[in-house]
Amino acid sequence: MKNLFDISGKVAVITGGSRGIGAMIARGFVENGAKTYICSRNADQAYATAESLSQYGDCIALQEDLSNLHGIEEFVAEISDREEKIDILVNNAGAVWAAPIDEFPESGWDKVMDINLKSVFFLTQKFLPLLRASDMGRIINIASVDGQSVPRFETYSYSASKAAVIHMTKVLAKRLCRDKITVNAIAPGAFPSDMTKVVLIEHEQMMLDNIPMGRIGEPEDMAAAAIYLASRASSYVTGITLTVDGGWASTM
Repeated sequence: MKNLFDISGKVAVITGGSRGIGAMIARGFVENGAKTYICSRNADQAYATAESLSQYGDCIALQEDLSNLHGIEEFVAEISDREEKIDILVNNAGAVWAAPIDEFPESGWDKVMDINLKSVFFLTQKFLPLLRASDMGRIINIASVDGQSVPRFETYSYSASKAAVIHMTKVLAKRLCRDKITVNAIAPGAFPSDMTKVVLIEHEQMMLDNIPMGRIGEPEDMAAAAIYLASRASSYVTGITLTVDGGWASTM
């Protein structure tokens, strides 16, 4: 029963790991001894985050656009040149678009679906050889409470994409059990990030009024959930969505 949550010596890849929830998870992994690769479209941001996290352990930044198959294949090839296996894949890179239903553009739909949904599937597909080489393959998809309930704001493609991620997590979990790879999701509620910055500024009290625990999520909350799903502690857990939201979604 000892060391159930130990991830030291593991190799982790976190997309969108330069900021927000991805950076929270990256810090948790790095501080707990996992060699962690983070990826972002913004090279400066990725390198700055990796430099900051390197004071705690091994963090490497890569720059790539994961919204298309070419970028995904380039990213996987670069990791493959560096590593013989990866143990943990966190599909976190995401985008959001908000607009009234009468004005919602095709570009906003496609941008969100490409990065939030398509990239999750094809990153998983392309990383399978490296995950199969691990004795403890773990895939963690970052969903959202907006994929579990009807969101307050008009983010049509975002909520649809996150609901699809939750379902796809179940499908992948069933298919990849034969490879001894677990696939789970995390559905965050309100956490500080660039994506939620405007909402928190304009509607923080409304959000707090709807969170039974009465606070916004903290980095440790997200890191702890990811470490659980990445470690031996969750070896008999696959296909689930772990909601980390202070009780919001389950009590609305």
